[in-house]
Amino acid sequence: MATLLATSLVFGQPQKGKKPNKEKIKAMKVGYITEKLNLTTEEAQQFWPVYNEFDAKMDDIHKSIRKTRKPDKPLDEMTDDEVEKMINEHDELRQKELDTHKEYHLKFKTVLPIKKVAKLYKADQDFKRDLLKKIKNHRREVDKEGNFKKG
Repeated sequence: MATLLATSLVFGQPQKGKKPNKEKIKAMKVGYITEKLNLTTEEAQQFWPVYNEFDAKMDDIHKSIRKTRKPDKPLDEMTDDEVEKMINEHDELRQKELDTHKEYHLKFKTVLPIKKVAKLYKADQDFKRDLLKKIKNHRREVDKEGNFKKG
């Protein structure tokens, strides 16, 4: 129910060239995860500060990974050393992503039962998949002028 409400908030007003608001997506994610994990009040109070810290760190890592995928110049114009450096940076960031996940797995286990930790990982992936699907469907429904398509 919370997910449906949040979805309507994000996609309710079609605007040409506008992406869904980050804060609205964050609210959708909080509602989605809360619903899927069925958090008690006590669990929520302990969980959300840890999750928000985790989410911010992972977001920073993912931004850095995206930067390594967009070099300053085309690959064919880069030296072998520059390409090697770019690949190594990407690999180091992927390792940092894994290390952060392992670190926060331990933290999540201190505030949630292990089955809810497993549900968290599934809910996180499901949310991303569902959000991408909704964005894709929304783009199909809105024409170039920002109006809903008929039919």
